[in-house]
Amino acid sequence: MKNSLKVIFFGTPEFVIPVLDSINTNFELVGIVTTPDAAVGRKQIITASAIGKKGEELQVPVLKPVKLNDETAKELSKLKADLFVVASYGKIIPQSMLDIPKYGSINIHPSKLPLFRGATPIQSQLLEGINDSAISFILVDSKMDHGPLLHQEAFTITDNDTNETLHDSMFIKAAEVLSAIIEEYIAGDLDLREQNHEDATFCKIFNRESGYFELDTPPSPEKLDKMIRAFYPWPTAWTKWSHAAKAPRDMIIKFLPNQMVQPEGKKPMKWKEFLNGYANFPNKELLLT
Repeated sequence: MKNSLKVIFFGTPEFVIPVLDSINTNFELVGIVTTPDAAVGRKQIITASAIGKKGEELQVPVLKPVKLNDETAKELSKLKADLFVVASYGKIIPQSMLDIPKYGSINIHPSKLPLFRGATPIQSQLLEGINDSAISFILVDSKMDHGPLLHQEAFTITDNDTNETLHDSMFIKAAEVLSAIIEEYIAGDLDLREQNHEDATFCKIFNRESGYFELDTPPSPEKLDKMIRAFYPWPTAWTKWSHAAKAPRDMIIKFLPNQMVQPEGKKPMKWKEFLNGYANFPNKELLLT
């Protein structure tokens, strides 16, 4: 039987749809907040976020504020939510807005907080070779990923995981346990636990250049493997190579999971196939085999 608790969900990318579905199945979903429609692809077509599209399918109110201001707060107040749930929304929500619902706001963060606070916890854990991780459910306060812990669900990161696979699997797991956590919290059966802030670590912000390495001073095969998995599918681990004396410019080479590489202008191919086609490639031991 569906709980009558009224919930507003804050989220943006496709991989948090399982969380939205869990809320819609188990509670009264009264609204969604997501990022504004944006230009996507080579043709720069204005497109709603994955969560925005899902909200339209569910026929619930969808807010897409450019800024979280007083006008947004008024719109949220009209929906009379009891609780906000936040998962990979992409914007900092002001405390005045978080205080609107009776029971505050719960954030789902894919790391063992207080470790890896910030916007890139999955990529950062992959780069550092972390295996013992968790999915953290916290009450949101005015500081980033700082609020008290409601629950931590243990999660193991494998040596084959990528940024893509972990986003999917961690939020699927989060969705599976979310309703029980919310119900225990509302009933007062959860003991809130303050994070040990002295142990906090923070993630870097990554961009396209984060995946780049110089071919004449490459990372070790072990480090490159971590980069490949952390930066897939974006921005990928990549380099440039002057593969021919008369080439007009350096060729970009992307390094992909499962021993795959993609030379510029070509389809992805196996590492051995690449080496067969480009016999003069200078570093044939670059990938782990």
